[in-house]
Amino acid sequence: MAWFDEAVFYHIYPLGLVKAPKKNEYTTPVARIKQLIPWVDHLVAIGCNALYIGPLFQSVGHGYETTDYKLLDSRLGTNEDLVDFVKYCHEKKVHVIFDGVFNHVGRDFFAFQDVKKKRENSVYKDWFCHINFQEDNSYHDGFCYENWGGYDLLVKLNQRNPEVIDYICSIIQYWVDTFDVDGIRLDTADVLDFDFMKALRQKANTVKPDFYLMGEVIHGEYNRWSNPEHLHAVTNYALHKALYSGHNEHNYFEIAHTVKRLYEMGHNDPLGIRLYNFVDNHDVSRIASKLTNPAHLIPVHILLYTLPGVPSIYYGSEWAIEGKKTKGSDWNLRPCLNLKERKDIALTQVIATLGHVRQTTPALSYGAYQEVLLTNRQYAFYRGNVLVMVNNDEAPAHFDLAIENGIYTGVLSGQVIEVKDGHVSIDLPACGGEIWLPDHQETFEPIDYQMDMPKQKEISLPKEVRHVPYEQMSVAELQACILQKMAKNGPVTEQMKQSVLENVYPDSLLNWVKSFR
Repeated sequence: MAWFDEAVFYHIYPLGLVKAPKKNEYTTPVARIKQLIPWVDHLVAIGCNALYIGPLFQSVGHGYETTDYKLLDSRLGTNEDLVDFVKYCHEKKVHVIFDGVFNHVGRDFFAFQDVKKKRENSVYKDWFCHINFQEDNSYHDGFCYENWGGYDLLVKLNQRNPEVIDYICSIIQYWVDTFDVDGIRLDTADVLDFDFMKALRQKANTVKPDFYLMGEVIHGEYNRWSNPEHLHAVTNYALHKALYSGHNEHNYFEIAHTVKRLYEMGHNDPLGIRLYNFVDNHDVSRIASKLTNPAHLIPVHILLYTLPGVPSIYYGSEWAIEGKKTKGSDWNLRPCLNLKERKDIALTQVIATLGHVRQTTPALSYGAYQEVLLTNRQYAFYRGNVLVMVNNDEAPAHFDLAIENGIYTGVLSGQVIEVKDGHVSIDLPACGGEIWLPDHQETFEPIDYQMDMPKQKEISLPKEVRHVPYEQMSVAELQACILQKMAKNGPVTEQMKQSVLENVYPDSLLNWVKSFR
């Protein structure tokens, strides 16, 4: 057990939140990071006790093309400003983890600049993957190299080079010594070399007690990364997908199956695989933009806070803000927000209550998971002796369950019930849920979370599609054509509609519509 087993994370993408210039001109530092001090107070107020923030260090643009690992991005301020920020977080009892972008660097990174200058004679030429001085790249340097994601802007580090390993380990030591950071989220961990990660874990074990390594892993068997030799935890993209599609499809079987598979992968131990759970982040569309029925934000967040793994809230999502990923840009997902202008809604209150309960109920961190009821639209399970119920139906639902005798408190309804015959009969509101705490002394004010939740979204598509070649159609017309063709092959579910509407890329839609016979 460690601090991160009881963490409730808040996630900030700082360059977006403070509206830093999108291109770094390497001018005099501007202390925009000081704008984030009130956000620390806010995240504490909504029940969070840990902060994942990044990228932070000197870079060219979006932050993931690092040019200096030892210098706070000048668009955010100076190292002293970052020291003060982390110190303030710690004073508020908030642990802090940074983004560790160690798979690739920007072209202004000192070692790459040395290669550009000295070519074959550079002592750093083996720091990068597959450098070939007989060919060229898109910048016409007179040599080529392995990049990340097809972008020559991102130069891939050679993680099997002992000098590179030693250098990155020295950066971890520097971040701890200088900024007192509590952990690192490893960017693109699913493509990092395993021996490289093992070296980072060995370093993490020495720099600070319970220093946390969490890796971005999108696909695969999570126990390959989350284990005693490599990383402490991984991002739970499997649950992320199941949470929104399971609600859009009214299909709790998808969520329960995902949870069961991961739980069994961790040998039926809540900490067998440590998972970082989330419903959105800086790389994927906001949960409020993905749900067909926004009222499902309530059961989605109840599950986020109660299923095995630690929960994370991406800044702004506590107010149900929307944001969709677009072709070639993620800036819609990383907006500037003015904290003083944000108005709390019922969801904000629910999240704050869930955060408080999560921090004060050890069973939600360490309790065994046990499924007790599962239908397409209703789902109930235990975490230890805590009973969780959710309902994705647009109508109230009735639950009849066996339960240990005792007095139980509902954290969202404020209701107190006494069970004497080992059985409970409870009605849940539409698109709602409840967490029942046994023998709990604290009382809770009821939250009317349905009072201001938006209604189900109407799907807006052209009523008529022009009889023109697909290449001349608008995005909306292509989407309408695809849905029409889907309907000819069978029922079109809400999730199928949502997947079409989320695709706003003309080339992709064009290929999709042409794929039908």
